[in-house]
Amino acid sequence: MGGSSSTGWGKTKGSSPRAMTPVEEVDISAVRYKPPTLQAPHLTGFSLRAFLWLMESPLLGPLITSVLKSQNNMPQMLQQTVIPERPMYYPEYPPQDLEPGVVLVGEDRHPVERVHEALQYLPPYDPSVRWATEEKLPFLYWKIRDFAHAYRSGITTPSVVAEHVIAGVEEWNNKKPPMPMLIYFNADDLRRQAEASTKRFEQGNPMSILDGIFVAIKDDIDCFPYPTKGATTFFDQIHTVEKDAVCVARLRKCGVIFIGKANMHELGLGVTGNNPNYGTARNPHSVDRYTGGSSSGPAALVSSGLCSVAIGTDGGGSVRIPSALCGIVGFKTTYGRTDMTGVLCDAGTVEVASPLASSVEDAMLVYSAIAGSRPMDKLTLRPSPLCVPNLLSPDNNNILGSVKIGKYTEWFHDVSDREISSTCEDALKLLCSTFGCQIEEIILPELEEMRTAHVVSIGSESFCDLNPHYKAGRRTEFTLDTRTSLALFGSFSSTDYVASQCIRRRIMHYHMEAFKKVDVIATPTTGMTAPKIPPSALKSGESDYVVSAYLMRFIIAGNLLGLPAITVPVGHDKQGLPIGLQLIGRPWGEASLLRVAAAVEDLCLKKRNRPAAFYDILKA
Repeated sequence: MGGSSSTGWGKTKGSSPRAMTPVEEVDISAVRYKPPTLQAPHLTGFSLRAFLWLMESPLLGPLITSVLKSQNNMPQMLQQTVIPERPMYYPEYPPQDLEPGVVLVGEDRHPVERVHEALQYLPPYDPSVRWATEEKLPFLYWKIRDFAHAYRSGITTPSVVAEHVIAGVEEWNNKKPPMPMLIYFNADDLRRQAEASTKRFEQGNPMSILDGIFVAIKDDIDCFPYPTKGATTFFDQIHTVEKDAVCVARLRKCGVIFIGKANMHELGLGVTGNNPNYGTARNPHSVDRYTGGSSSGPAALVSSGLCSVAIGTDGGGSVRIPSALCGIVGFKTTYGRTDMTGVLCDAGTVEVASPLASSVEDAMLVYSAIAGSRPMDKLTLRPSPLCVPNLLSPDNNNILGSVKIGKYTEWFHDVSDREISSTCEDALKLLCSTFGCQIEEIILPELEEMRTAHVVSIGSESFCDLNPHYKAGRRTEFTLDTRTSLALFGSFSSTDYVASQCIRRRIMHYHMEAFKKVDVIATPTTGMTAPKIPPSALKSGESDYVVSAYLMRFIIAGNLLGLPAITVPVGHDKQGLPIGLQLIGRPWGEASLLRVAAAVEDLCLKKRNRPAAFYDILKA
């Protein structure tokens, strides 16, 4: 099994079941990486429909799911092995020291105050550089501070920009093929929000640096008065939106203008972004390819220039994967760092709401607005104080120079094309040669067990949430690939779930041991660049677990263990498709991640290209 070795298993006698060696006794130095061998059919169209019929058959379904799980060693891991560790039902972290060179922003303060505090520690804003002639522009995207300058200096108004956004959305929807980035869009409501923001600027009283900034909200997050469908055809009929989700409410207090509800993989149960219900969002860098998912619409909107920031959810790489494939920044926070009230999956143990942004700077500002744990999480998770990096500190370069970056080389290079890992490696070498930081070799055992524990955890939690609707006759209203996933998830037993939580504790131990040696762990964000959209998948969906495994290869620790992680664009492959570098941090270590990510972004800026499908809403 991937990432395992004989050192992780105890001796057995006769017909006794296998037993894992207690995690503290595992000889990590003896672990040898073994690439995973995932087996599952690639299905679209009629073949997907036929396979689903078999999966949902009372007689044949249990047999098929049993064979699929056996082919992927799941019964062997979860039911035929003695795991000595007790379960960890949600992430548990040892106490963390305060990060160096950070500023406390105080999570109990008003969002406007937190954003203003974070703003003070960004590098100085120079409008003469940012507003140079087109030929001299040293950047790809307009940032939040560019919009703020444009509004305050009278270059434009939120109302004018709103018309450009409306025109851009209509243009994308009318393209051949269409690029449906939004599930719910109300041009009149957008104009009303923009008019209110414009008046605040005319009166010299903007609410914050985020006033007039256009933000899209993924369709599994409540944003009143818009419906929340989770990209299904029916969920808004059984889920009434009465108020904003907490993360949305915090942005609204800062004057943000909400574009609408962004497209996504139905109910977040996929990582390509395929959606037959509303159309599949397409990658602005190559419209015949997926954006990645499940936050497909948010990534496409930011990548195409229609907004600087969007809010997505990340339960299995769903912010980081589409951000990497679309060439933008995706910032997943520590589990529990943000209040998930008002998000469809708010009871899960792997998912967080997080920003997708055109730049690290914008991700930091929006993070400052939305962060803040719910009261129960403060009691159970004991979060460290909410911080941002002081990027103006004279010690900033010295702090960067002291950073130790963990790299599990064999895993790092387990990608579909070595160009991906080589590009990420070049970015790390550039970071080290510029600032003097060091790369340390690490080993992370039981990676395949981690993948299995994650799919059982997120699958069981998703099935539990959806089972009442599934049993109430709504099953046929889900898309075919959602039903295929639910048929598999519904086959997981209580034994599988508890064993997966025991594995979660083991994997946490290995990562906390690694963080005794290093400050961040670096990997490619995805094991492949944006996959092509099969034409046969547009009408009825697609099930391709091999592609999903490549896309999810490096992201699972962020979810199963709740660790903060960020993806930064570092270049493109030969086909011009974006490549992302992922940085994984210690629990509650968002500020350190933002510091390193900002440095990587700056060093790799010249290696990034604007997407082919781009709309300049400030100069339209």
